[in-house]
Formats: sequence, C-alpha cells, structure tokens
Amino acid sequence: MPFARALLYAASLGALALVARSLLVAPVPIAVAGAAIAGYLALVLCGVFFLGLGMFVDVVKRGPPGARGVALTFDDGPSPEHTPAVLALLDEAGVKATFFVIGRKAEAHPELVREIAARGHAIALHSHAHDRLFSLRSARRVEQDLRQGLDVIERITGARPTLFRPPVGHTSPRIARVVDALDLDVIGWSARGFDGLAGADPGRVAARIIPGLRDGAIVLLHDAAERDDHAPAGPLALPRILAAMEKRNLVGVRVDAWLDDGARDDGAA
Repeated sequence: MPFARALLYAASLGALALVARSLLVAPVPIAVAGAAIAGYLALVLCGVFFLGLGMFVDVVKRGPPGARGVALTFDDGPSPEHTPAVLALLDEAGVKATFFVIGRKAEAHPELVREIAARGHAIALHSHAHDRLFSLRSARRVEQDLRQGLDVIERITGARPTLFRPPVGHTSPRIARVVDALDLDVIGWSARGFDGLAGADPGRVAARIIPGLRDGAIVLLHDAAERDDHAPAGPLALPRILAAMEKRNLVGVRVDAWLDDGARDDGAA
C-alpha cells in the first residue's frame, strides 16, 4: 500500500477517534478541532493534486524492476499540426511511444489516431472532454466521460484502450472507483518537462527531462496544447530527448509492453 494511502487511512481513524471522544467524553478544544480539520483537508487535497502519491488510485509511474528502456508518453492530442512532426521524429529514432489522446479530438481527427496506431504506438485515454474539474465530478459523470472516450477510440482503431491518465493529473475516490470498474490502468510519470504550458522553453523542457532518462522511466510530454491555442514545446524538445536516449543506449518502449509482461512497480500506487 502506498504510504500516502496508509496516511489517509490513519488520518481518517484519527478523525473518527476525535469525534468519538467529543461525543463520549468531552468536546475537543476548538483550536484542536480546527487544526485537525485543516490538516485532513490539506492531506486530501494533496491526494487530488499529486497523482504520483497514489492516495486514491493505484498508479504506474515507472517500469517494473528490471525494465529496460524509456516509455515516452504524449498527452492532449491528437493535433493535425503537431502530432505528425512527433511521429516523424519517433520513426526516425526507431522509438515507440504511448499517446494519451483526448476523445473529442480523436473523434475530430480519426485518421490521425489510426496513423498513430499504424506506426506501432499505443493509444491510451486522456478522458473524452479533458474537463479540468474532472476530479470534482460525480461518479456517474466520470463514468459517462470515460466510456464515451473509450467508445470513440474503439470505433476508430478497433481496440479498446486499457491505459488512462486523468486530465491535469488530478484524481479522486470517485475516479478510482470508475477506473477500477472499467478495468483501466492509471499511468503517471517519473519525469516531466512542463512542456504543455504556454511559453514553455524547449531547451528547459529537455533539461528537466534528460536527467530522469533511465531504464524504467515514464516521461510525460505533450504533442498538442490542451485547447490547441499555442504550440507545445514538447515536439521541439523531443530531438534533444531522443539524442540523449540514444547516447545512453536507452530504447523507447510502449507502457503497455511493461504491463503485458505482468510486471508492476512496487512503488506505484
């Protein structure tokens, strides 16, 4: 069990103990109650905002022990303007990757999704609408969104995705229940360059990612801007990242190749 999840359980038991004491013995001082509530809320918000903690949902954030290669992953596409450039660079380097596509964008550009699959890359889901408040939505709305995205990709490619990355990396207990019901593996990352931000510098993006390039790394990049309102820095940083991988003799692998081997990272969750 991830440490963050164990901490949440312990905090929940502590909160129940305070309530029981207040009911059976005497009310706890207001200052103590306020501090306890504030601390509990801060802990829960950390679980929402930091996917890698695995507080609510099991997360694969690196390859299994003994994994070889680096898994490059791309979010927020497909983009007719930027995804083809990424595909060309990956082909030139002989690298396979995983594309976490947005369902509504896939629906708008089905030929591009088929091209990604035809070149041997994995297609995964990044939700259908990419709702920035996804972690606050009801379980019904979360399920509707994910099913819609899965159905779109299955209609286009003939295969139903099994990998999912939440929008903006936020999660919740409701999302956890839905992904479990839909039998989806939640994929995090071990290295990221913040390349999806407007104005991100490709050199700085590469400089953030390259130190984390090692066997078993999962790298978060973007082949499109979330709202397609600017050019993501990821495609421009990619040549430097690929060159660093080649220099270190690191092959590029699909995330599902690690999962298909039946391996899980003991630290993921």
